[in-house]
Amino acid sequence: MNAPLSSSGAFTGVERAAVLMMLVGEEEAAAILQKLDPDEVRALGAAMIAVADVSEEQMADVLDDFVGRARTRTGVQFDPKPQVEAVMTRALGPSRAEAVLARIVPQDTGGELDALQWLDPADIARIVEGEHPQIGAVLIANCDPSVAGQVLELLPDAIQPDLLHRVAKLGPVAPEAIATLKAVLAAHGGRRTAPGLTLGGTREAARILQGARKATEARVMPKLFKLDKDVARQIEEAMFVFDNLLEMDDKNLGTMIRNVDGEVLVKALKGVDEAVRDRFLGCMSARAADGIRDEMEGRGPMKLAEVLDAQKAMIATARQLAKDGTIQIGAGEDDYV
Repeated sequence: MNAPLSSSGAFTGVERAAVLMMLVGEEEAAAILQKLDPDEVRALGAAMIAVADVSEEQMADVLDDFVGRARTRTGVQFDPKPQVEAVMTRALGPSRAEAVLARIVPQDTGGELDALQWLDPADIARIVEGEHPQIGAVLIANCDPSVAGQVLELLPDAIQPDLLHRVAKLGPVAPEAIATLKAVLAAHGGRRTAPGLTLGGTREAARILQGARKATEARVMPKLFKLDKDVARQIEEAMFVFDNLLEMDDKNLGTMIRNVDGEVLVKALKGVDEAVRDRFLGCMSARAADGIRDEMEGRGPMKLAEVLDAQKAMIATARQLAKDGTIQIGAGEDDYV
């Protein structure tokens, strides 16, 4: 949707929709709002307030535009499921209708617990803290990473490592567990749910931790290493990738490069584009940079596995130097230490 309100005098798309919403009955308007996403509801609600004093001429213009657009449609599309469910239930009764509908109604393929979009991080944290840890893990894994990071920070320190560990180890979720999750969200005022679930993993756990502050990472990671060293290492690797090296200033990047074996540097830079390569070589002496360039040109095609292993070695060197306080990666509160 476009953002209200336009300054040009002509209505934007969201403003036209707002005028139409003001013209229909309350039940119809409510039914329409139930079909929208949270951001769309907020935008449309703001526009409805902004166009409250629309003139008759403007209303006529909006209606003419709506009718014109409707005539260009080759057909009317709608979701038939509510009507089919109502007819089946009235004809067969709830139990028999449910059995029939389970066989004939296509299953949704949504990948998220949509109700989470309607909850604030504090609300989600209260739900997670009060439920079984595995339910909490699935809930937080289905949040946007930035929201999940805030949720993690709001939870007690003692449960943060276990929760992140469970996110990293998530697998297929049983239908019974999905039903429990829907009930949990419904009990807390969730608006809508979809039956499919994202299954988490170490990359998702890493994204959640990246959404939290560095102080949270520094507190959680040591505990996670004690809980499960392999999972903690995988999360750590997913949090810090080769491109993060470019976040360093020239001084820190130069220090890191001097601690990397020349053979490793040649292999690692063989797999990057020219601009990234120049960024690394620009932090070296002209003589050393020329030597690396000559060495790369003299090499034939290189296996991707060799390149990735070399880049991982550079990342490991950078992380160790950062932990030792020799270099800084990032800036301000987001420094790696």
